[in-house]
Amino acid sequence: MKGAAFTLTVPRSIDEAIACLTEAGGDARLLAGGQSLMPSIAMRRVSPAALVDLSRVAGLAGISADLDGIAIGAMTRQRVVERDPQVIDRVRLLAMATPYIAHVTVRNQGTIGGSIAHADPTAELPTVALATNAVMLIRGPDGARSVTAGDFFGGPQNTALAADELLVDVRFPTDPPGSRCAFVEFGRRLGDVAVVGVAVMIIADAEGTITEARIAISSVAPTPIRVAAAEHLLVGHLPSQALIDASADLAARDLDPPTDLNGSGAYRRRLTRVLVGRALAEASFRVSR
Repeated sequence: MKGAAFTLTVPRSIDEAIACLTEAGGDARLLAGGQSLMPSIAMRRVSPAALVDLSRVAGLAGISADLDGIAIGAMTRQRVVERDPQVIDRVRLLAMATPYIAHVTVRNQGTIGGSIAHADPTAELPTVALATNAVMLIRGPDGARSVTAGDFFGGPQNTALAADELLVDVRFPTDPPGSRCAFVEFGRRLGDVAVVGVAVMIIADAEGTITEARIAISSVAPTPIRVAAAEHLLVGHLPSQALIDASADLAARDLDPPTDLNGSGAYRRRLTRVLVGRALAEASFRVSR
């Protein structure tokens, strides 16, 4: 099958890209890495009238750091993020999760912004963004605005981005002192879509008592989700296997995951319990900085 015909524009600036989107009147798609969009067009899952290629837009790629965190341009390739020393040192969940994305050839082309704006509920980067409290910087005809990860994802391929806006960069806070992280996921084969994925961050005081917990899960809802009840159960306690088991049980208890070719809802619920327990145990034994 071949995709439907479309026009292609190649802007050189963010303002020009926004103008292209505005001119298309909501019937355009942004082309970043193209690893998800182009197969969707080829299979006619989507048929945009126009594509706006961001590959030559100045200022959309790169990684910069300040005291508060790391800003990653939307067109930064996933493989660059995976290998960046600042990311490895300061946003460990992102460094842990990125190697799980498909295969190296995909990560060489795929972009951070493309994956997050695509909003696949099975994808690794939206789940990490939720667990780390990342902030999306968005630009449109009316200027710039910031949206937290918790408010950004609205469903599969549905985000807070308006039709004439684009994601400029993603800002990940530096890991808090005393934080411990883990990322685990299960797929049918290496590089396949995650049946379930779990990103965990535990923050503990000097005595090891948990002061904050974040548990983000993919592939069990229309968006990646946080499980507040399971997180709250951990706070105020020293990690123990009994506590981890109780939190994992609570994380899976009220889920209503979808059934598809990769697994039934009941299977995903059981797998969630296993993977949350595994991630919490792994994070609990990591040495905090």
